[in-house]
Amino acid sequence: MKAAAFDYVRATDAAHAQALLAEHGAGARLLAGGQSLLATLNLRLSDPAILIDIGRIGLNQIVLANGVLRIGALTTHADIARSPLVATHAPMLAEAAPLIAHAAIRNRGTLGGSLALADPAAEWPACVLALGATVLVSSTARGARRIAAEDFFQGLYQTAMAPDEMILGVEFPRLEPGEAQACMELARRHGDYALVGLAITRRGAGWRCAFFGVGPTPMLARAAMAAAEGLPPREAAAAAVAALPQDLDPPDDPSMDAATRLHLAQVLLRRAIERLGA
Repeated sequence: MKAAAFDYVRATDAAHAQALLAEHGAGARLLAGGQSLLATLNLRLSDPAILIDIGRIGLNQIVLANGVLRIGALTTHADIARSPLVATHAPMLAEAAPLIAHAAIRNRGTLGGSLALADPAAEWPACVLALGATVLVSSTARGARRIAAEDFFQGLYQTAMAPDEMILGVEFPRLEPGEAQACMELARRHGDYALVGLAITRRGAGWRCAFFGVGPTPMLARAAMAAAEGLPPREAAAAAVAALPQDLDPPDDPSMDAATRLHLAQVLLRRAIERLGA
């Protein structure tokens, strides 16, 4: 199957893209890396009246300023994986990037595109949530807005963005002394969607963990992290695993039943806490 007919325009900068979104309303879609959108177009799951190509408007810088690591929305997964700044100041992202699909997709897919899609099985939404990042969005009508990661993901493929808004970038707090971060997942094959995955950080005696592939959005494991706080690694892992069913209630699906997915989440959480605790 091929995509239905649509108009195409290449935006010259972010302001031009936002003006086009305001002009065309719900019939417009932004085209960044296209790794999800082009597939849904060809399956006719998406049927926009116009595609606005933002691939050449910049927004692909990675900079450290005022203690914050800012990554532009059009930065590719591959560029994040290669960045020395990311490896130094947000190592969770450097660990997550190679887990995303395959090299061809990582070379084209973008951070902003992944967050805007809000796929609950994707790595970036969980990383943004676990790190307490801030998503920077903008529109012609509203101007610039800052949305905390905890408020950004609102349901299956749903975000807090208005239809005329676009993502400009994401701000991540820089790694603190003594902090440890990780992103881990279990998949049948490398490049497949994760059966279950997590992004986790330890700051002092506190923990923050977000799971992906277990619900309609990335899920913060609040009860499990509270149970682990202040305990030695083995005790922390045991306490968190015992409390995790309070946080996660994964659905049954054709690939795996809920009980098995919850068990895998507990296995992964134990491994992550013991690794970072050590």
